[in-house]
Amino acid sequence: MKLLMLALALLSPIESLDWTVVRAVQGARRPALEGVMHEATAFGRPAVVAGGLAIVLAVDLASGGGWSTVRLAAVALAGTNVVVEGLKRAIGRTRPDGERRRSNSSFPSSHAANAFGLAWVLGARWRRGIPFFFALALLVAFSRLYLNRHFLSDVVAGAAIGMAISWAAARWLPLRRRTVEPGGATSGP
Repeated sequence: MKLLMLALALLSPIESLDWTVVRAVQGARRPALEGVMHEATAFGRPAVVAGGLAIVLAVDLASGGGWSTVRLAAVALAGTNVVVEGLKRAIGRTRPDGERRRSNSSFPSSHAANAFGLAWVLGARWRRGIPFFFALALLVAFSRLYLNRHFLSDVVAGAAIGMAISWAAARWLPLRRRTVEPGGATSGP
């Protein structure tokens, strides 16, 4: 009971901030930005992500990189989506626009998780592109606030989940490729 009371006490200021941000963002909506924000949100659709990964594969193969970036992105995004979808169903937070479907709940934002996870992967491969990749991820995350589909805490949590799982996937994949040889020696990269 004490743990529940502590959790509620810690969540109250976050919820208050979330609603303050919702009111501010919704009050600042402008017709000129509607199309931009809908297009930014579209970057999170699976077909767009898959098409983007196909482009990354082509660029990576042309530059001699091979499949490593796409493999890392696929593992990172798969892990990210397992965690995000599990949390959505477990928490069941109502979206700021009032939608209550547990399977599509607000917390955490899968758009933000995927955008930031992919930005991390692409930034690890192409360091010069880091500002662009993260600016695009920020735009995707902000579009979710702007379109009244998520709270600030949803997109912050989603971004953190996406980057953490991408980091973990980058550490796990090289270990996965190693094999144990007779006598206990390891081989591989």
